[in-house]
Amino acid sequence: MDTNQIAYTVNKSAPAVPQWLNKGDNAWQMTASTLVGIQSMPGLVILYASIVKKKWAVNSAFMALYAFAAVLICWVLVCYRMAFGDELLPFWGKGAPALGQKYLVVRARVPESRHRVTTDRYETTEPFFPMASLVYFQFTFAAITLILLAGSVLGRMNIKAWMAFVPLWLIFSYTVGAFSLWGGGFLYHWGVIDYSGGYVIHLSSGIAGLTAAYWVGPRLKSDRERFPPNNVLLMLAGAGLLWMGWSGFNGGAPYAANIDSSIAVLNTNVCAATSLLVWTSLDVVFFGKPSVIGAVQGMMTGLVCITPGAGLVQPWAAIVMGMLSGSIPWVSMMILHKKCSLLQQVDDTLGVFHTHAVAGLLGGLLTGLLAEPDLCRLILPRETRGAVYGGNGGVQFVKQIVAALFVIAWNVASTTIILLVIRLFIPLRMPDNQLEIGDDAVHGEEAYALWGDGEKYDPTKHGWHTSSYSEVTAPSRFVDGARGVTISL
Repeated sequence: MDTNQIAYTVNKSAPAVPQWLNKGDNAWQMTASTLVGIQSMPGLVILYASIVKKKWAVNSAFMALYAFAAVLICWVLVCYRMAFGDELLPFWGKGAPALGQKYLVVRARVPESRHRVTTDRYETTEPFFPMASLVYFQFTFAAITLILLAGSVLGRMNIKAWMAFVPLWLIFSYTVGAFSLWGGGFLYHWGVIDYSGGYVIHLSSGIAGLTAAYWVGPRLKSDRERFPPNNVLLMLAGAGLLWMGWSGFNGGAPYAANIDSSIAVLNTNVCAATSLLVWTSLDVVFFGKPSVIGAVQGMMTGLVCITPGAGLVQPWAAIVMGMLSGSIPWVSMMILHKKCSLLQQVDDTLGVFHTHAVAGLLGGLLTGLLAEPDLCRLILPRETRGAVYGGNGGVQFVKQIVAALFVIAWNVASTTIILLVIRLFIPLRMPDNQLEIGDDAVHGEEAYALWGDGEKYDPTKHGWHTSSYSEVTAPSRFVDGARGVTISL
């Protein structure tokens, strides 16, 4: 036996490599988890900090950063098992910690709940990696949902109210959708398709974001009328991280490095590119010039739309979905929004309702139409097909509609109740004097030490800078690049 054979034998029998573990699947699952995590941290942190007015850069980035950390702790303490554990109610699992060694090193099982098995074909998937990989992968989905929701209330929500809202919404809203559609709840066993979160993540965050924006209240009138991004190039960097991370978002959904994962990654990028081009073309036709922010929104709607069916539709269908996701949300944002009094009244800062709720709903319904039977057979536990393929496809489309209505109703109700309870103890909206100033008033910190629009820099009045700090450690001279002058401190 040569050296390589000895090493292989030892490795195969090591306690860390049980017989059921597939190293390739586990490696891909951890990679996909990291890609999804990067979408939030730093992807959306950078995107939010850059796309808002400069006085809200720090606050917007911090809302995303805080949510990422808070969700992880709540997730391992109780929420993972609420979303993927044994049944408590038909739409909710029994909460319990996911921290014990004995729980995390065993082979993952999705869903854990076995309460509705009525056929010989057991409807539980057992991936070839440990539970620890699954717990972390699903955490990254939960975290990005809260961060996407934050996009609706940037620029005015009381940061203390946000800190209370994150764990409460995770517990009472996100876990319900996740269990119902993914974790063994009634919609999962009914056969509703949500490949990677079109409903659980995007429809939920868009509807909850719009609801939260209603209850929190609007930004200042001056901010609503003029809210330019403070750094368009950095915004594109954040958007790029979001796009590339989506390969893990949809590619990790099969829980294996398999054929379906490859199809999902290809479809994801095809749909996003198509949607971006369609949205940009509409901007040129109707407004005479392409908008960079519009291109980012088109990219986003394409990524969202393909998510519920990424591994279940053919690439030509991904192009069709991209064409529709680049046009229907464009119409809802640019035309219908201006004609709807409710949407005019509610101040959805980044238009999360259009880019996530509308696009997520569209994707879920199109999946009910275009899901290809042979691709469905690769991953789904029962015979499934879209309506265009005949058979029971029409029933599948109805199921997609019913599931969407449930997700919408639950998120409106749960988000409203959570915010009304928080409002009893903490104001939901910042006071106007803080809204006038922004980051410096809320955090005592600002994103940029210098400005190029005539504002005067005083190190004794901004954030952690003090006169003693400037005298001891700061350089005596620096260049204000925006104005091209050298200033002495």
